[in-house]
Amino acid sequence: MASVHSTVSPQSFLPSISKGKSKLNSSIPKAINFPASRFSVNPNFSRTKLTVVATKLSAEEFDVIAVQSDDITDQQEGLLVSRAEMEGGDGELTTQVNGFGANEGLLSLEGFPSSSGLVGNENEESMEKLLDRSINASIVLAAGTFALTKLLTIDSDYWHGWTIYEIVRYAPQHNWSAYEEALKTNPVLAKMVISGVVYSVGDWIAQCFEGKPLFEFDRARMFRSGLVGFALHGSLSHYYYQFCEELFPYKEWWVVPVKVAFDQTAWSAVWNSIYYTAVGLLRFDSPINIFNELMATFFPMLTAGWKLWPFAHLITYGVIPVEQRLLWVDMIELIWVTILSTYSNEKSEARISSVPIEEKSTTSEES
Repeated sequence: MASVHSTVSPQSFLPSISKGKSKLNSSIPKAINFPASRFSVNPNFSRTKLTVVATKLSAEEFDVIAVQSDDITDQQEGLLVSRAEMEGGDGELTTQVNGFGANEGLLSLEGFPSSSGLVGNENEESMEKLLDRSINASIVLAAGTFALTKLLTIDSDYWHGWTIYEIVRYAPQHNWSAYEEALKTNPVLAKMVISGVVYSVGDWIAQCFEGKPLFEFDRARMFRSGLVGFALHGSLSHYYYQFCEELFPYKEWWVVPVKVAFDQTAWSAVWNSIYYTAVGLLRFDSPINIFNELMATFFPMLTAGWKLWPFAHLITYGVIPVEQRLLWVDMIELIWVTILSTYSNEKSEARISSVPIEEKSTTSEES
């Protein structure tokens, strides 16, 4: 590397310096030393390509001017001249010249994320995941504890003198009696609560089958499915089974397969459409997107139900009484909601994930 002289005539390089502002001393009292260690050893730098002039003027007013070569080759090779004033141990000003474009040159890292920033983002994401996992675990444990406590304490008023064996023995029988009593007093509300629980648990199972960890489920998605089950499935199913009995009031053996066929064509098509539309509205999807996704999944969902429900409904319409049918159906719904929720959400997630790709392709075409 060519050495940089500490004294250079400023007139040869600075013809346009204002004479009124500051005048160069005829004799420079003290030259600025530029140690070779302050420069990166870069073969692209040469005396002819880059010249730095640093001059200390009088104590009252002085100018330090760095001159960069206007040579086009310098610009093509990506030479960077940066002036950094640093106070040395003896009070002298130093000017650093950094180059990038060669392997040995110095590279400015401005604009690149620092390692500390990346570590901070990772820590923040891990903390968010831990918080979500804790909230989900609290919801599951609280709901499970509440349900188990209600089931086991059904006879709490009569526990005096009972053993644990007697409590466990009579709990199922007395819970069933309490359910039948609720069906008599308020049948619609009882069926709504059961359907809401089943659809929430069914969506949770669906998310686990999709590969999500046990306590990393989407709470909003589970809430949407449970809300649809509570508000729509329980009440509509109550009136549907009564309507079906009035539509086919016969007691002959052939009525059962007729009811199964009607259930798996008319009612399944209506309910699948209602469920899909309601979940889409709760996701704030546009009506056009809901309609397009419903059309894309209508027949796959309908035919998927034919693999499960005809066999289950032989028991539903052939054995189970009318008032107890929804409870039996909701037990099978744990399997069906897993399928239904998977169909409903995978189309929406596929559409959302395809939006950034379409935006990138549109941007590239415009550019």
